[in-house]
Amino acid sequence: MTDLTDNLIDEKEIKSQKQAVLMVSAFAGFLVPFLTSAINLALPAIGADLHVNAISLSWVVSSALLASAIFLLPFGKLGDIIGRKKVFTFGIILFTLATLLIVFTHSFVSLIVLRTIQGFSSAMIFGTSLAILTSVFPAGERGWAMGIQVTATYLGLSTGPVIGGVLTHSLGWRSIFVLLFFIGVICIYLVFSKMKSEWADARGEKFDWKGSVIYGVSLFAFMYGFSKLPSATGWIFLASGITAAVIFLFFEERIEHPVFHAKFFLTNKVLAFSGLAALINYSATSAIGFFMSLYLQYLKGLDARAAGLIMISQPLAMALLSPVAGKLSDRKNPGVIASAGMGITGIGLILLCFINASTPFYLIICLLILMGVGFALFSSPNSNAIMSSVEKRYLGIASGVVGTMRMIGQMMSMGIAMMLISLYIGKQTINPATSPGLMAAMKTGFIIFSILSVLGVFASLARNEKLGNKNS
Repeated sequence: MTDLTDNLIDEKEIKSQKQAVLMVSAFAGFLVPFLTSAINLALPAIGADLHVNAISLSWVVSSALLASAIFLLPFGKLGDIIGRKKVFTFGIILFTLATLLIVFTHSFVSLIVLRTIQGFSSAMIFGTSLAILTSVFPAGERGWAMGIQVTATYLGLSTGPVIGGVLTHSLGWRSIFVLLFFIGVICIYLVFSKMKSEWADARGEKFDWKGSVIYGVSLFAFMYGFSKLPSATGWIFLASGITAAVIFLFFEERIEHPVFHAKFFLTNKVLAFSGLAALINYSATSAIGFFMSLYLQYLKGLDARAAGLIMISQPLAMALLSPVAGKLSDRKNPGVIASAGMGITGIGLILLCFINASTPFYLIICLLILMGVGFALFSSPNSNAIMSSVEKRYLGIASGVVGTMRMIGQMMSMGIAMMLISLYIGKQTINPATSPGLMAAMKTGFIIFSILSVLGVFASLARNEKLGNKNS
C-alpha cells in the first residue's frame, strides 16, 4: 500500500512539474516574439521620434537578432553544465530590466544598446527552454509540448501587431515596453514559484570559453558583413567571418568538451538537415513582417493599428495549427510534416511576388494565412526532429542549434531586406517619392525568399527517415 501511495505521489509530482515547465516555457515563448512583432508596427513611429532613416530603423530589429544568434549556442552548452534553470532565470530577469530601461531612453544609440542586451538575454531564454521541455516530456508527449510552446510563440506574434499597433497609435511606441515589463515580471514570478527542479546533464564538464569567443567573433563578422553587402566593407567582414568559422571548427576538434560538436552534423543526418532546413526557412520568412509593415503603412496608407489587424492573420493561423502539428509529429515522421509545411510556405511566397500597391486587402490576408499554415506545419515538427535526435546530455546544444538556426536565419533575412532597401532607396526616408523603390525592394526580396523556400524543401526532404528517440 505504501509503495502504491509513493508511486501516486511521484506521478503527481511529475505531472505538476510538467505543467509548471510548460507554463513557464509558454510565457517565455510569448515574451520575445510579442516584442518583435509589435516593434515591426512601431518602426515608423520610432523613426519619426528619433529621426532615423529606414536603414537605421532595421537595426532596431537586427541588433537583438545578432546578439541572440551569437550567444544562443554558448548559453545552451552553459545550461547543460551549470543548470538550464539558472541560465533561463537570469535571462528572464535581464530581459525584463532592459525592457524597463528602454521606456526611458530618448537616444537611438541607447535604444540599440538596450535592444542588444535584450538579444543577449533572450539567448539565455531560448538556448535552454527547449532543452528543459525535452528533459521533462518523454518522446510520446514531446511534440505536443513543443506545439504548445510554439503556439505561445505565435500568440505573441499574432497579438503583437494588434496590441502594438493600438498602443503605438494611442500612447506612443514606448508603451509597448511598459506592457512587456509587466509581462516579464509575471514570468519571473512563475519561474521562482513554479519551476522547482534543475537540469544539468553535463555537470562537471569544462565550459569552452575560447571556442565561444571565436564562435561569437565569426558569427558577428559574417552577419555584419552580410548586412553591409554589396559594399567593400561587407565583403571584408564576410570573408573574415568565414575564416574565423574555419578556425573555430579546427579548434573545436582539438578540445575535450567543445561548445559545438561538429561530429553531430557529420554523423547525425536528421540533426544536420533539420538544422539546415530551419536556417533556410527562417531566412526566407523572417523579413516578411518587416516588409509588410512598411508596405501596409507607407504604400497602402494604413495606420499602425489597421496594419496590425491585417498582419495578425499569419501568426494567428500559426497559433491555431501548431498544437495539431506538434501532436501529429509524435505519431508520424516529423520530417515529412515539416517538408510539407515548407512547401506551402514557398507557394505563399511565390504568390506574394505579384502583389502591388493596388492589391486588395483580402488577397493579402489570404496569402498571409497560407504562409501561416505552412510555417505552423514546419516549426514544431522540425524542432521535435532535432531534439529527438541527440542524447540527453547534449540537449542544451541541440536547443542552442534550434535557436541559432532561427536567429541566423532571421538575421540573414533582415540582411537581405536591408541590402535591398539600401540598393533601391539608399539613406533617404520613405515618402511618396521613394515608394516605388520600396515596392521594388519588397518584390525583389520576395523573389529571393521564394527561391530559398524551394531549396529548403529539398533540404527538409533529405533528412526524412524513421526517427529514433535518443533521449526518451
